[in-house]
Amino acid sequence: MSEKSLEIKKTGTTTVGILCKNAVILAAEKKSTLGYLVASKETDKIIPLDDHIAMTTAGASGDAQILARYLKAEFKLYETMHKKKISVKGAATLLSNILQSSKYFPYYVQLIIAGVDDKGPSIYSLDLIGGMEEEKKFTSTGSGSPIALGVLEDQYREDMTIEEAKELAKRAIKAAVERDIGSGGKSIDIVVITKNGIEKSVEKF
Repeated sequence: MSEKSLEIKKTGTTTVGILCKNAVILAAEKKSTLGYLVASKETDKIIPLDDHIAMTTAGASGDAQILARYLKAEFKLYETMHKKKISVKGAATLLSNILQSSKYFPYYVQLIIAGVDDKGPSIYSLDLIGGMEEEKKFTSTGSGSPIALGVLEDQYREDMTIEEAKELAKRAIKAAVERDIGSGGKSIDIVVITKNGIEKSVEKF
């Protein structure tokens, strides 16, 4: 079997999560790669898991997709058993436990779990073996994240409106796309999560 046939479809990726007043903003570009081939220019890297929680994905596409399916099933089971929605922290902790339990055969992913619950908006970042960190302002994952984080560090304000946070997310993603070879596409996905649910839009650069 040739080395080329063993290539894994990956999302080199830049994803961003930003906290603003009463909402969470998630954004991601849409390029995925298979070795040196651009496998898709229209990959969805933000996956709604419930009507109040979404996850961004970076890393191996197959690993991210199976984790999303696990979480959706577990969220429905939790709601059936407890007669309420799982909290954002509960969802992040569940994902952390799944990743940690597989650390010797890890899922090759870097993820953001974000949403709005009774305690308000929150964002958690997770590494491939389950390391979990609550982010108080913003975060970014993927190969373009160092570039995106520079923009976020410079321009983030705690009193940002939803529209201002969306524009900042777009600027951070655009900066990464222009300098990171693993990030690209002609448009970006933007998800806004509020107490009223999840709203997704696709915007051109």
